[in-house]
Amino acid sequence: MLAAGTARVDITPPIGIAHAGWGAQSHEGAEGIDMPLTITALVIENDDNTDPKNRIAILDIDTCMLTREYDNRIRHAVTQQTSIPAVNQRISYTHTHSGPIEGLSWIVQGSEMVEPWFESMAPASASAVEKAISNIVPARSDSGSGQCEININRRPVTNDGEVFTGRNPEGFVDHEVLVTAIDDLDGNPIATLVNYACHPTIMGPDNKLISPDYPGPMRETVESIVGGTCLFLQGAAGNQGPIDGFTGDTAVYKKLGKQLGIEAARVRLSIDPVPRVEKLEQILASGADLGIYSFRQAGEPDDTIELLETTASLPIKEMPPESEVQENFDRIKLNLEHVRNSGGSIDDIKQAAFPAKRETLLLRHTQTFGRGGERQEIPIQVIRIGNTALVAIPVEPFAEIGTAVKERSPADWTLFSGYANGYYGYLPMAYAYPEGGYEVGPTAPFEAGAAEQMIEDCIEAINKLWK
Repeated sequence: MLAAGTARVDITPPIGIAHAGWGAQSHEGAEGIDMPLTITALVIENDDNTDPKNRIAILDIDTCMLTREYDNRIRHAVTQQTSIPAVNQRISYTHTHSGPIEGLSWIVQGSEMVEPWFESMAPASASAVEKAISNIVPARSDSGSGQCEININRRPVTNDGEVFTGRNPEGFVDHEVLVTAIDDLDGNPIATLVNYACHPTIMGPDNKLISPDYPGPMRETVESIVGGTCLFLQGAAGNQGPIDGFTGDTAVYKKLGKQLGIEAARVRLSIDPVPRVEKLEQILASGADLGIYSFRQAGEPDDTIELLETTASLPIKEMPPESEVQENFDRIKLNLEHVRNSGGSIDDIKQAAFPAKRETLLLRHTQTFGRGGERQEIPIQVIRIGNTALVAIPVEPFAEIGTAVKERSPADWTLFSGYANGYYGYLPMAYAYPEGGYEVGPTAPFEAGAAEQMIEDCIEAINKLWK
């Protein structure tokens, strides 16, 4: 039988830490905390075999991204403290843009606090998993889906044919909210997994406060209505943004997060993990004769727990030498520091900052892939919880990827996510490359056609668990 437990720890960074990472921002350090950042852990197992090597740990971390280096540190710490193997862990991040940004930052103020904060995630994650293990009880699981329209395609085109990041009501969008419910044997909620595709960029360059963006109030809303612990699994959000974004008004992200939470809670309350059949027990004489029904268990729920990790071999773009990119980045960063130190205006600072942001992305890719021009093995992880598949890839995938996998999956329910198990950049659909735009520029290390290959490889991986 399935068994599960959850826990949460606080990882809110200190005020003053180098904040966000918008090319258009004028501030450097965070000036306050609007909502705490957290790590939420779910541990699942088959209670017929409680060997730690058969446990699976899922972590929901409030950060923008985690490179493979920090991902590996977290896995190592969790294994050291709980004996759960590294391969049995899913390290997911919400992708909030309102917290510290890992590495390569052009932000100077508060930058000395960034590395210690990221390093604190490994012991904090291990602590969360250990606490979740202590809370494990027998459980049952099932999933359901709903719709929420707080997201929109974020690749509009100007009359001159320029793609920018905004609102494109004509573009592809995935409004589906997928929810997995895990209850104890008395029907009390243990965990709610919410899968939705939308960039947490409601808070934009003018925001100077630390926040998890909409996933924070979404989790709060679900927990207040349903009970138990809510985890957010970011979806295929590469080309999906919020309907109202890039603001400094904290009320906006709280409102949209609550909308998503209310829909997730509605779906959650409609899920019954126990298969039941209806039986008419009696017709009770009254002013109107009343049908009295019972709902009895009909068979056992699917309690299969399995995990498969494989790879997709994807083509990588040719890129400039790392030394050349590093030289350009250093020059741009030096110019930005000069503008700041010489008392430049906010507009001057923004003009000097956005090239630093773009060069940072290219530098990250050259450090990962070198000159490119070859294929790279990109991890695919599939976790089976009963009739539900949780698919995770370490990129920012376009929504079409997630939708294609969900539609073709043999599982009853498929929660598809990017933003997990490391970070390799954007994965756009082939049609987007000739269009241009942010998601296919320095942010995307892959050649056109890589996304379509990823779809096929994800389907193949799921099929292996559903033989």
